[in-house]
This record gives sequence, structure tokens and C-alpha cells, in this order.
Amino acid sequence: MKTPRTERALRLTVLVGESDGWHHRPVYTEIVHRAHAAGLAGASVFRGIEGFGASSVIHTQRLLSLSEDLPVAVVIVDTEEKVRAFLPLVKELIGTGPLVLDTCELVRWGEAEEAR
Repeated sequence: MKTPRTERALRLTVLVGESDGWHHRPVYTEIVHRAHAAGLAGASVFRGIEGFGASSVIHTQRLLSLSEDLPVAVVIVDTEEKVRAFLPLVKELIGTGPLVLDTCELVRWGEAEEAR
């Protein structure tokens, strides 16, 4: 059985609207591409079904109230040093938009070690 190797990490969650753009491209796409270019461990985009932000307007996916601006969360996990170095690249895209930083534990499955 493989034994996992764990390390302290930082999780960055960037909250944007689905219709937020950067030079004719969705902001969430630009964040993912910048994270990739920066060599971060990984990035994922999650589309929300309902939410509101600074505007206090509720955006929802419900059938009778279709929205084209649903909430989107971009989640990036890597070492604290790498994530903090990446923050200025995100700020350029979202201005004063909300960011969430959480300490977490990154689990990596290393070489196989026999359980004793």
C-alpha cells in the first residue's frame, strides 16, 4: 500500500462572476492560464448555481430566472510561497474582488511503501 506524503499548503479561492472578462476572455480562464504559466500545482474552476456578491443582486440557475452571470470559484493549491507570489497576478484581473486564503494539507501519493 502506498503511503501518502503530506505537506502544508495554501488554498487560494478567487470568487468571480461567470461573465467577468479580461481582454475578450473569461477572467476565470485567464486565472487558470496564469496559474499554469506560473508553475502552480493545479487550478480548478467551479460554477455555482446561485449566489450574490458586492452588488447584492442574487444570480441563480433556477429555470424561471436564468442568469448568464452565475458565481464562479477558481481554486488553486500549492505551497504558501508560490500562492502568495501569485496574488499580484490575480489582483490585476479582479481589482478589489474577494479572495480567500486557507491553510491546508496537501496529500501526495509517493513511492510505494509496504505497510507493516
